[in-house]
Amino acid sequence: KVLIGGLGLGFTLRAVLDVLPENGRVTVAELSEAVVNWNRGPLAHLAGAPLEDPRASVEAIDVRKLLKAPARFHGILLDVDNGPRAMVQSGNRSLYDEGGLAACWSALLPGGTLVVWSAGPDATFLDRMGRCGFSTRSRAVLSNGESGRRHVLFIGERPLGGPAPMTRRSKGKGAKR
Repeated sequence: KVLIGGLGLGFTLRAVLDVLPENGRVTVAELSEAVVNWNRGPLAHLAGAPLEDPRASVEAIDVRKLLKAPARFHGILLDVDNGPRAMVQSGNRSLYDEGGLAACWSALLPGGTLVVWSAGPDATFLDRMGRCGFSTRSRAVLSNGESGRRHVLFIGERPLGGPAPMTRRSKGKGAKR
């Protein structure tokens, strides 16, 4: 089970479907009805009509609401705004703060992976992911595979065992400081 935050032109969804087993499922959270309609209509051919695949479903919902169900996903891919640093909508900032990362961590099954797309590097964000319990790394990628602008993928893996990490927002009785 994979959650994608943001549909865009459907290329991320297509890439996931291309490697997903037949019994796999992808849920896409997309707030814009127009973006969904474009992907079902005039833009469908650009990414090979991924919304026609029966393994894919779209929910017109903020991705944060789907992160509230604990330990549900094997993978979460976030392509919301321009990443954790270059916000177009300031309300998206909470997706990338400690509370947002803690929600991602909780929504992942042990051993699951969080991937965050970003327009550019952000060492502070990578450190924040680590403080939230993820094993982290980043990877520069070219926008068109072999050419184009460089983007960054922040990759965080939830460990197989152990308790949830304590963030500043979740510290309670007996929390480590």
